[in-house]
Amino acid sequence: MLKKQLFRRLFITGFILSIIALQVQSSPEPINSPELIKSPEPINSPELGNSPEPVKSLEPIKSPEPVKSLEPIKSPEPIKSLEPVKSAEIESAPRDNQGRFTNQSGELSHGSLSVRLGFYLRRFGTLFRGDDGAPKRVVNEGAFLRDNNSTPTVTWIGHATLLVQMEGVSFLTDPIWSQTPSPLPPVGPSRWVDPGMALEDLPSIDFVVVSHNHFDHLDIPTLRKLAARNADTVFFVPLGNADLLIKKGITQVQELDWGETAQYKNIQVHCLPTQHWSKRKLSDTRKALWASWAIIGSERRFYFAGDTGYFAGFKLIGDKLGPFDLAAVPIGAYEPRAMMAETHMNPEEAVQAALDVQADTALAIHFGTFDLSDEPLAEPPQRFKAAARETVFGVDKSWVLDIGETRKF
Repeated sequence: MLKKQLFRRLFITGFILSIIALQVQSSPEPINSPELIKSPEPINSPELGNSPEPVKSLEPIKSPEPVKSLEPIKSPEPIKSLEPVKSAEIESAPRDNQGRFTNQSGELSHGSLSVRLGFYLRRFGTLFRGDDGAPKRVVNEGAFLRDNNSTPTVTWIGHATLLVQMEGVSFLTDPIWSQTPSPLPPVGPSRWVDPGMALEDLPSIDFVVVSHNHFDHLDIPTLRKLAARNADTVFFVPLGNADLLIKKGITQVQELDWGETAQYKNIQVHCLPTQHWSKRKLSDTRKALWASWAIIGSERRFYFAGDTGYFAGFKLIGDKLGPFDLAAVPIGAYEPRAMMAETHMNPEEAVQAALDVQADTALAIHFGTFDLSDEPLAEPPQRFKAAARETVFGVDKSWVLDIGETRKF
């Protein structure tokens, strides 16, 4: 693995220059991040897996017609799925005067030109950085998961990619099996740890949720492989992202706005706010939406924060859709703070976000997989566990998994 990393890093000079061209533009006016919301009272939820009663689900959304599950379609045309149901309690994503998506607090600061330029130039200093402190990888051949249709489980594949099984369905979050998240691989950030499972060892995937279009979250090569593997896999994406997938031959796509809910079999898929941005090329900044997702069944409730800065919307999500049995929150890619503070949570903010959404258990993601930022590899999980220890999560309900590890919830 190390030899592969050294080989790829010989190409990173070109990557850095391309990223500087993409990112070092006029910075939007800085805004003040909202103050951290005080933690809600400790949640008196039953222990996971041993609940005497299932978690009460949301009152069913009144729809003009009964919601039917998606029917498999054997057509090269995009799926004609049911119209998503819009919630009156969560506002649609705002847009600026140019029609581009923005955040609830308006435009975000990505730091000054000097901060951003310094960050990208420092990437030269990490070309041959070792993988000390990277997450441990455990062997997972997937036999149990392929046979499982009753036990709620979560498996960390790496970065923001999770395999979740609940309510008889299997789904993935932000799946990426590629070695380099980049428009020009192999030029780009190196992968420190291989995926926790081989893609071919996965169980049949019912659906995928994608948080936004950055290359380490929306990986077209992986999505195409998943679509080829199972033509019935549905890909849920935020507004403005479907065209990209359809152009790449992925037709089972459904777009949602913030506050919209789709029904998949017996599960509700909620598209929810987050604080981030989108970009895949010079001219498309914020033309596609970003989102977090809540997957809610009659017995389990799961929240995927995606990639985000800390914001007041977490409290609203918890009030309207919580509590959650498990919340996956990003804890890495937070340094330098002058550049990252409004778009990437640090570990302490991630713990606060999990408290805000009223999670019974917080799961750390988005760290230690790719070489994306300045903080030491081992630092995010250490800070996450230390912060969680002082809250209702304690030691037992603040999870830092090995890559490839499966845990019941």
